[in-house]
Amino acid sequence: MQFQDRQQAGRRLAEQLAVRQERGALPDPVVLALPRGGVPVAREVARELAAPLDVLVVRKIGAPFQPEFGVGAITGDGEPLFDEDVLDRLGLSRADLAATVARERTELRRREQLYRQGRPPADLRGHTVVVVDDGLATGVTARAAVRAVRRQAPSERVVLAVPVCSPQASALLRTEADDVVCLHCPPAFNAVGLWYDRFDQLSDQDVLDALHTGAGR
Repeated sequence: MQFQDRQQAGRRLAEQLAVRQERGALPDPVVLALPRGGVPVAREVARELAAPLDVLVVRKIGAPFQPEFGVGAITGDGEPLFDEDVLDRLGLSRADLAATVARERTELRRREQLYRQGRPPADLRGHTVVVVDDGLATGVTARAAVRAVRRQAPSERVVLAVPVCSPQASALLRTEADDVVCLHCPPAFNAVGLWYDRFDQLSDQDVLDALHTGAGR
């Protein structure tokens, strides 16, 4: 399965989620996008479900020698969430990543202020929370996102929805979310971008434009 771009992937994902909604499995949903890449996907989902769209800013903590390889993630003011098994395999300690964590937290706060523009976070209480990204490689950022939602609304149902994911990430997130919707879970995954014909880098303005036009109600 190959997706043309994030918008087309979002529409296909939205179709699957709409079926669940029709069956009563997604009552009163709120859609939370993981920026930047998850926002155009989530916009299509929010439109189809007639649901509010908001962002949940998560920053990946990358390995020092390969920043794109996530070994942990942070949300809000919470403590970093690390994959301890990966740290052990790489011979890394939390102290080794202190500077990276500080840098990512600064960027996280910048993005939260910019994307929210003074708006408070969505009130998740009483809603089904649908967390959307453009794909899952290690799953570490999505796991941090799901746990952040649990802290805000511990009794609510949390659904993680992505167009494509690795088998490892799918298995990991099924222990965290109440439901995981993944359209394509290839055994040989490699990287999220390989499953898109177009996988452009998105700007902050792209996120703001999508948020402005994406609310379902």
